[in-house]
Amino acid sequence: MSKGPHNATCCNQPVQQRVRPLGTWSVTWRILVALIGIALVVNGSVRESDDLWPFGPMSQYAFSPGDEDTIVITRVEGLLADGRRVDLPLRVETAGIGRAEVEARIPQIKADPSLLRPVAQGWVDRHPGEPPPRQVWLVQDETHLYQGRKQSTDLVELATWKVAR
Repeated sequence: MSKGPHNATCCNQPVQQRVRPLGTWSVTWRILVALIGIALVVNGSVRESDDLWPFGPMSQYAFSPGDEDTIVITRVEGLLADGRRVDLPLRVETAGIGRAEVEARIPQIKADPSLLRPVAQGWVDRHPGEPPPRQVWLVQDETHLYQGRKQSTDLVELATWKVAR
């Protein structure tokens, strides 16, 4: 009786490669790196701060709003010299500052709206062909849900700053 292609030298044979165990130093540095990472994540979560991003609070990565919740999105708008009111996207590439930096400082910006200066200057630096902003607003879009569906959206102005010429 022929065994065909499934003979003892053909298939499903374990590969016999020598496995070298990790040395003490290799294990030690891997454990230290893991512990440092865990400590940074716990620190960010306990302090509810993203100062050491990406080691911020775990809540910043994902959430599921309830059926009757309000979803809040923070933005900055600018009134350009040509009269257009435009969104100044809070990204380093477009405004020189990220959304997280602005959101973390909302109370300070409300108390001192001139803290919006870096957003306005970032826009000017990164959009040389556009008119500069003459006024900027820190706003929030509040989207209200009812039974899990969008019911309405309100625009809430938190702070206004007139750009010095």
